[in-house]
Parts: sequence; structure tokens; C-alpha cells
Amino acid sequence: MRDAFVRVLTEEMERNDRIVLITGDLGFGVLRPLWERFPDRMVNAGIAEQGMVSMAAGLAATGRTVIVYSIGNFPTLRPLEQIRNDCAYHRADVKIVCVGGGFVYGSLGMSHHATEDMSVMRAIPDVCCFTPGDPAETEAVTRAMLRIPGTCYLRLGRGNEPKVHPAPVEGWTIPKALTLREGSDIALLSAGGILTQAMDAAERLAEKGISAKVVSFPCLKPLDKETVNGLLASFRVLVTVEENTVAGGFGSAVCEIAAEEGNGCRVRRIGLQDCFATVVGDQQYLRQTYGMDGAAIAAKAEELLDGKRQDG
Repeated sequence: MRDAFVRVLTEEMERNDRIVLITGDLGFGVLRPLWERFPDRMVNAGIAEQGMVSMAAGLAATGRTVIVYSIGNFPTLRPLEQIRNDCAYHRADVKIVCVGGGFVYGSLGMSHHATEDMSVMRAIPDVCCFTPGDPAETEAVTRAMLRIPGTCYLRLGRGNEPKVHPAPVEGWTIPKALTLREGSDIALLSAGGILTQAMDAAERLAEKGISAKVVSFPCLKPLDKETVNGLLASFRVLVTVEENTVAGGFGSAVCEIAAEEGNGCRVRRIGLQDCFATVVGDQQYLRQTYGMDGAAIAAKAEELLDGKRQDG
């Protein structure tokens, strides 16, 4: 996903000389092509995320589109006041990019986990939040993000994530959700790089004769309300999946729509519960540990579906 983002950004910087990228003293390997081709539009702000975001807001005030690039939770939680006050409030054309959403940096401990960012960024007014699920979605989302004004948040994986879409996502428009797999018994709704686990869960459910629809939401805010309402009307059970706390994130956004719609469809949120991930390990190990890998998603979906069948 990171590589897909850099590839599209390079193309866009070729077309638009008003795009500037600021990095927080990292990413030199993957960003090297940008350093070499656009040395006057690359800034290393150092490990000073608050100053980095304020600098971005100032540059945006001169008519530039500014990308702020850092890892894990550092581009969001540390400079949150600057994002809110300097960027969002003024509708500055600043794009905050997190590389390593969720448990990507799991081996470095909870200080490097990005497991509250979706909830926090979604809560800030006038911030468009993107949560692509694979490299194909990342390319489509990045192109769209760079063409809309205002402050945006883009949550990425790191590198080498598998492609879930068999082909490029063409003609994507904000905030359209994307169906990866059709199904009739239950729907799995995914936001972010955990899409691979939702697809794995659907395969596991299929082996038990359960037909699961999988829908990816590359845009968290605004959320594709039309698609959510359609799913609420078509299914009795929905499961949301996110590599983020369940408090205030993607699942909460879906539940808000479900509560307002009031059609009786049950929604189960899968994500990090109200706790810090104190276990250390790689991303997949932590997904398994905290109940959000493919096997856990399938088991919870089956349990929920069985309970709904018993209810009538």
C-alpha cells in the first residue's frame, strides 16, 4: 500500500508543481525517487510532528497541497491540536498520511500502534478520512484525495500487502464502497488493510455452507451511507471489521446509521476492545491475539448468525 501511494504521488507531483511532501525524518528508502526528482518540494521536518503539521498549514496557506508523511500514530495523535486548529479549522489543503495503520508496527509495542487514529480523525470536523484495503484501493483513493480541497487523512499499511482486487479500481469516486465478494447469509464490512482477513473469513464460512458478502469501505468519512442502508435492508446480520478500537471508529459509524435507520438489522463490531495491545508481535500474531484474524472473524460471524436463526 505504501509503495502504491508513493507511485501515484510521484505521478501527481509530475503533473502538479504545487504539491509538497513533508516527512518526519523517515521513509528515505521508499521516498528516494521523490527526493531525487523533486528536491525543492521535499522537506524533512525532523522528529517534530507538531511543527511539521503547522508548517504544512502555513505552506497550504500559500496555495500548495501539502502531504504530511509519518508512521504509526505519530502523524495523528502527537500533532492532533495542530491538525484540528491549524488545518481542519481553516480547511487547509493538507493531507495527513499514516504509514503503518493498526498493528503494522506491532513488534515495537503499543507506542507505535495506530489503533485509535480512525476514531480520532473521524471526530474532527471537515476532515475526509480514507481507509483503503489493498494497493489497488490505495491508488484510487490517493488520486481522489489529491483532487479534493481541504484536510484529509489517509491510513495505509506498510509494504508488500497482498492485492485483494484482481484488477485496478477504475473510476472510483468518494465515498463509494466496493464489493469484493457476493453473499446472501451475512455481510462482512471492512475498513482498511484488514480486508485480507475479512476475505479469509468469507472463505472459511463458505467451507461451512455460509454465504458471506464482503464489502470494503475505502472512505471512512464521509461513509457510503447508501451502501450501508442497502446492506441493512438486505441482511439480518452485519459484521464490521477494523484494525482499530471499536470505540468511535468504522463499526461505530455503521451502527450510527443502523440506529437511525431502525430496521432491526443486528451489527457486530470486530476490532480492538477498550484496551491497549500490550502483547508484542508481528501484525498477524496480534490480529490473532486480539480476535480479528480471519478465523476469529468467521467464528464470531457464525456465532452471530446462529443466534439470529434461533431468535426466529
